[in-house]
Amino acid sequence: MRHLVETLHNLERKLREGGGASRIAKQHKAGKLTARERVTLLLDPKSRFLEIGLLVAYDRYNGQAPSAGVVTGVGKIEGRPAVVVANDATVKAGSWWPETITKILRAQEVAMRNRLPIVYLVDSAGVNLPYQDGIFPGQYGAGRIFYYNSLMRRKMHVPQISAVMGPCIAGGAYLPALSDVIIMVENTSFMGLGGPNLVKGATGQVIDQEGLGGAHLHNAKSGVAHFVAKDDTDCLNMIRARFRQMAAPPNAPAASAPRFTPEALSSILPADHRLPYDVEEILFRIFDRDDFVEFQPEYAPEMLCASGRLGGHPVAIIANRRGFLKPRIGGIIYTETARKVAYFVELAERLGTPIVYVQDVSGFMVGAEAEASGIIRAGAEMVESMSCASVPRVVLVTNHASGAGYYALSGQGFDPNFTLSWPSARIGVMEGDSAVQALFSVELEKLKKAGQSMPEDLEKAIAQTRLDYENWLDAKYAAARGHCDAVIDPLETRDVLILALEATLGRPRAQALATEVL
Repeated sequence: MRHLVETLHNLERKLREGGGASRIAKQHKAGKLTARERVTLLLDPKSRFLEIGLLVAYDRYNGQAPSAGVVTGVGKIEGRPAVVVANDATVKAGSWWPETITKILRAQEVAMRNRLPIVYLVDSAGVNLPYQDGIFPGQYGAGRIFYYNSLMRRKMHVPQISAVMGPCIAGGAYLPALSDVIIMVENTSFMGLGGPNLVKGATGQVIDQEGLGGAHLHNAKSGVAHFVAKDDTDCLNMIRARFRQMAAPPNAPAASAPRFTPEALSSILPADHRLPYDVEEILFRIFDRDDFVEFQPEYAPEMLCASGRLGGHPVAIIANRRGFLKPRIGGIIYTETARKVAYFVELAERLGTPIVYVQDVSGFMVGAEAEASGIIRAGAEMVESMSCASVPRVVLVTNHASGAGYYALSGQGFDPNFTLSWPSARIGVMEGDSAVQALFSVELEKLKKAGQSMPEDLEKAIAQTRLDYENWLDAKYAAARGHCDAVIDPLETRDVLILALEATLGRPRAQALATEVL
């Protein structure tokens, strides 16, 4: 997996450079910080930032929309987990691409589902007009951002702080206007439904940017904003001060180190994704040494269910074993497997224990014996118990995430709190070889019976199918389309999972989720 990790790091480094060094240099010269510098200064020193959607749209728009022009993620501010949304002005002046909307909505959903404060660092020229048809209309268009703003303010009481650190134009101005607190930066911020040029064209009025929507205008005359900061650093310090006024976060519990050191995590998975390995070699390098107890270890052993701790916090662990577990095959869900997991999830729900899924699943068992055993009903019970669990759910995909097994193990469509992947993750209905069998088996069988060789066009179609599936199953492809929150370095798994878990613990048990509010 090492080459996958190196490829990921190289791509991440390129994306974090944003719109290019020349633009960044100009911003420094103007006394402004980049989006990533702002996020770093806002978060607690040396704390981890779980960036959500870093790879989104990296393979679209000829590389002109790195991270879709917005930095989103979860980090700690004054010791408290919080969501941060920061427009990246180095990418097309921070304008909104269609995927920008997707990322902002995902960040807001993380804040709502976990009851986390959310900070918007606004620096955007507004809608990227050539792509407005994918931005403006639709149920999940830009308007839903303001819908979520309103729900957080009036129904969910999730704190929202907006810092206008550059332009904030047209409909985008409603994002800060629907926040609890608005901070503007002197001689830098602009907030208005139309800029000077639009105002001149619409009304004939000639006015400069500062007089139309600057920091002092909105603090002294319109009353729209609440505070004026001298510069970016002062603005970020004001945000941190607001966090210090919130109730103190709970102290982290005492934690024990994992049984083994994490260095080997990058080499445990075999080079061939189909080969077996010992899943405990992964788990014992991520979870705390203390209190790890497997549930029903002799029953349906192809699925490991265990109680344990992560960073001192109690968790329920569900992980696929791989290899041959006579008479079964690891990674496949059988009828007994599904019933075991359904019961274990219900047990975690009764105890209020968060669940961590470690996915390497090839899907549900098929065949006459499986159908006769009632696997459809057992699978439905597994899906239902997971869907209705109110405890936090965090998913880590290490290898396969195939078919309905991906769904039943809290796939993205079931609203887990966070979905994370290793670079080796393969999310899809099936593998390429299985797809070839499903699509071409009839033709291949006819040729075999007739004793004929494979035609060139069929050979090309089969080769293209395999190539397509390898592309679709690539972890970067999934991340570019928002099918996971982040692709992470295996060596950082424990720290990332602890941050993600701690971000989920602030929502009172049995309180409505965002989807129930909607």
